[in-house]
This record gives sequence, structure tokens and C-alpha cells, in this order.
Amino acid sequence: MKKEFVIIGLGRFGGSIVNELVELDADVMAIDISPDRVDEFAHIATTAVAADTTDESALRSLGIRNFEHVVVAIGENIQASILTTLILKEIGVKRITVKAQNDYHAKVLRKIGADQVVHPERDMGKRIANNLVSNNILDYLELSDEYSIAEIRANEKLAGFTLIELDIRAKYGVNIVAIKRGAQILVSPQAIEEIQLNDILIVIGSDLDIHRFEKKALH
Repeated sequence: MKKEFVIIGLGRFGGSIVNELVELDADVMAIDISPDRVDEFAHIATTAVAADTTDESALRSLGIRNFEHVVVAIGENIQASILTTLILKEIGVKRITVKAQNDYHAKVLRKIGADQVVHPERDMGKRIANNLVSNNILDYLELSDEYSIAEIRANEKLAGFTLIELDIRAKYGVNIVAIKRGAQILVSPQAIEEIQLNDILIVIGSDLDIHRFEKKALH
């Protein structure tokens, strides 16, 4: 059975989600207040509708509560984003993910019941910045305000040593949850696993601990 999603707001962020979900064979209802944007997705999404999502009767008439997950990807109009989220919550949508413009917007969204709040521009900026300042950090994904998961390339300082010999968790407070070695992925590697040059270490921990590990263990 296909998963069903509603994407509200068809700007760059919302539009990219629609495209990816369709590629993943999901049923997608795409909604935007602009008929022109809706026309762009008429032949991509399962259903494309022009509607004002701050109008509760309009949302109810679309049967939104029957979808398992709604993504509110409204761009610059923070008021419309908040009102839409509030209405979705009131009519009983099971899961709501909302794009936030800033920290204050995110705080309000959480208070009114958004299940997940995302900051795509901020998160991408953080990922790129971490990649720019270090040749070893390949990717960086924020999990919360203080914790992240990062892909870090193992250099000659780590290569040839086992995880138990390096004792990374005790020394730096980060956990290696997986190792990418070419096409192979070692999930929950054993303590006797020996790190090889250019292995990609998937580490999780606080931002401070990840940067401490990257600076002290790899430089």
C-alpha cells in the first residue's frame, strides 16, 4: 500500500519534496495558494490543488485528515504557516512537519503542536560551513540544538588502529555508529574493527564533542 502525503507550499523546498516523494512511489497531494504553481505540479503529483490553507473549510473539504503525514512548506508567509499548522492540528492530522523561517517561528510551531520542525536553509548552511572548514568532515546533519551526526573521513592518524585501541567514546564523547568502506557499510562496528585509511566514520554526539574529536584526533 502506497504511503500518502500532503505538501502545502510549492516553492523550492516544497516542490523538491513533491518530486522526491513521487520518485519514491508515494501518493502526493500538492497544495498551493497560487494556481500557477499548482499547474507546474499538475502532471507530477497525484493530485494538485489551488487552495487557501488558512481556510479551515477548504482543508476539511480536501479530506486532509485522511492523510498520514502533512508537510507545511509555506515560504515567507509566517502567519499562513502558523494558521495552517494550527488548523491541521485541530482537524486531527496524525503527523505534521513544518518548515520554520527562524527560531521564533519554530518555537511557536512547537507550541501549537507541530510534530517536526525543520530549518532547511539553516541546516544546509551549517552542513556547508562544516564542510568548508574541514577536509575531514564530509557531511553534517543537525539532530537537535546541541547534537548532530557527522560523516568524518579517517586519515593516517586513525588508520591501522582498532576502535577499542582508539577508545574514541571515552576520550571524545562521540559514538561511531557505522563505518562506510567503499560500497560496504558496517553498522554498529565491533570494538575489534580496525579502521582503514579513508573509511567514512558515521559519528553521533554533541556538536562540541564532534568538533573536539575532529580537531584533536585528526590533526
